[in-house]
Amino acid sequence: MSSSKQTLLVITSSFIFSLIFLHAATAADPLFHFCFNKENFTANSPFAANLNELINNRLPIKVPPTGFGVSSTGQGGDSQVNGLGLCRGDVTTENCKACVVDAAKELQQRCPYNKGAVIWYDNCLLKYSDEYFIGQIDSRNRFYMWNVQDVKDPESFNPKVKELLSGLSNEASKTSRLYSTGELEFAAAGPDSKLYGLAQCTRDLKGIDCKKCLDDAISELPNCCTGKRGGRVVGGSCYVRYELYPIVHS
Repeated sequence: MSSSKQTLLVITSSFIFSLIFLHAATAADPLFHFCFNKENFTANSPFAANLNELINNRLPIKVPPTGFGVSSTGQGGDSQVNGLGLCRGDVTTENCKACVVDAAKELQQRCPYNKGAVIWYDNCLLKYSDEYFIGQIDSRNRFYMWNVQDVKDPESFNPKVKELLSGLSNEASKTSRLYSTGELEFAAAGPDSKLYGLAQCTRDLKGIDCKKCLDDAISELPNCCTGKRGGRVVGGSCYVRYELYPIVHS
């Protein structure tokens, strides 16, 4: 991976302290995860059986055809599990399924008996909880990534980042897929004269809530990415990203 694409990662949560470390993500590696529920379940319990059915059977079937899916297993009460899967808007059905399958396996290893967890890859996210979260903005689980290199003129660069991503937030919230990509010229001709951006929400959100989620993510950029050549704010319901190179497949 080239030095221009190395990223620095900051993890934040309403109940988890911040952490900073170097991270070089590949398509096959998770970006990060949270085991966000302090309650545990036991092996061979009804909850364990329902979780296994949800993330190893139902979501890998429901998510890939459209890139998004939600499902619940169990008949309510303490044993019900609710889940959600989302693939990046440009990811193929085949790669989407592979990512969801990998995410399910990895999440069970990293949060083996936790009643709520979420994991992110470049290509997808997978989330489950004993709480019914479908249709609600997840503002609790969030992390940042940014390029370690700085731009030469942050005073003119930062407003262009906000302009691009704000436009994509507006566009994404009005589409059925809650997904938008775009680019923006920001300087004289040269190798670094164009910004590329992406905005996406989980499709259980209403359009107005998608925009709220994305705008909130954009407002977090000064906390991580001011003057950086690339950055992203990633959450359990939406994320935004910008780079000085193309970031989606054509």
